[in-house]
Amino acid sequence: MPQVKIPAVYYRGGTSKGIIFKRTDLPEAAQVAGEARDNILLRVLGSPDPYKQQIDGLGNASSSTSKALIIDKSTQPNHDVDYLFGQVSIDKPFVDWSGNCGNMTAAVGAFAVSQGLVDADRIPTGDGICTVRIWQKNIGKTIIAHVPIRNGEVLETGDFELDGVTFPAAEVVIEFIDPADEGGSMFPTGNVVDELEIDGIGKIQATLINSGIPTVFMNAADIGYTGTELQVDINGNPEKLAFFEKIRAHGALKMGLIANLEEAQTRQHTPKVAFVAPPATYTASSGKTVSADEIDLLVRAFSMGKLHHAMMGTASVAIATAAAIEGTLVNLAAGGGAREAVRFGHPSGTLRVGAAAEQVNGEWTVKKAVMSRSARVIMEGWVRIPEDTLNN
Repeated sequence: MPQVKIPAVYYRGGTSKGIIFKRTDLPEAAQVAGEARDNILLRVLGSPDPYKQQIDGLGNASSSTSKALIIDKSTQPNHDVDYLFGQVSIDKPFVDWSGNCGNMTAAVGAFAVSQGLVDADRIPTGDGICTVRIWQKNIGKTIIAHVPIRNGEVLETGDFELDGVTFPAAEVVIEFIDPADEGGSMFPTGNVVDELEIDGIGKIQATLINSGIPTVFMNAADIGYTGTELQVDINGNPEKLAFFEKIRAHGALKMGLIANLEEAQTRQHTPKVAFVAPPATYTASSGKTVSADEIDLLVRAFSMGKLHHAMMGTASVAIATAAAIEGTLVNLAAGGGAREAVRFGHPSGTLRVGAAAEQVNGEWTVKKAVMSRSARVIMEGWVRIPEDTLNN
């Protein structure tokens, strides 16, 4: 069988990497949702791979690097592009379309400008900022990416440092507008703290929040952790991973995201599960010391069944939102009280995020959450897949 060439750009966005396609560049059968699209994305990333290495594709054997994005001119008023995100499973034959990737959002804005998807009259001809209005199709939300421009083109290099990324780059400020789920309450149970009763584990306090991405937050101390853990402390231990997956499944059920616990296996991207703790000094994965006095709290989060090496962008929105609401476990770990921004410690270092929350008719709302990321093209051209992928 010959191979088929598909135009694509391989990007780093925030602390993630992924392959980005224009929807109209995909084979016709894959320009709409369905099996053909999923099969193509799986083959591009090298999944499913029973060896869990994705050697025969562009994936790098982690949830942070097994991502596919499809971008199109927006069908929504006052938006530039539509952004659809697929989290590609590494060892199983499925693509999870249930949520967004906040890290890769930084790349979406840059891609949109570079690929001519933003009207030319909205891009500075010299130096400045291009405000790219993104419609996130997975969750039906608006995201604003402020993309730096130099001489009329996207600026990717700079001195902005992001823990979890080796080299500095140009800063991209991202605004998540009305990040909470419009289809229901920010707190699906109506409580800022709930109690999960889990077979074989017992009762655990949790904050169940849907902002940025559905997330289950727990206190590190309640489950025998400190909040200073790194990937090496957890990801090589199947029993520890199964423990957190069990909590995630029960949290998903409590949040109404699944009808029964078995459904959690086919909804791996959401919800996220995380644990929090008050500030403490620790050594990050890079070897640098993170001092307790430079952070407000500690957070460790899981993505696709593994402890994340830094922090997912969407989970950062959930952290910012929960920290702004008094009484959540995130807010209490940060010291409680009213706050509009926090700096938290994650396995790779620290990150500052902000959100302002208010109660309207008894319901918590957040108009905007803000964070900074960066993005860079790693490679562009065509990705090749065997022709029979289109026929499977």
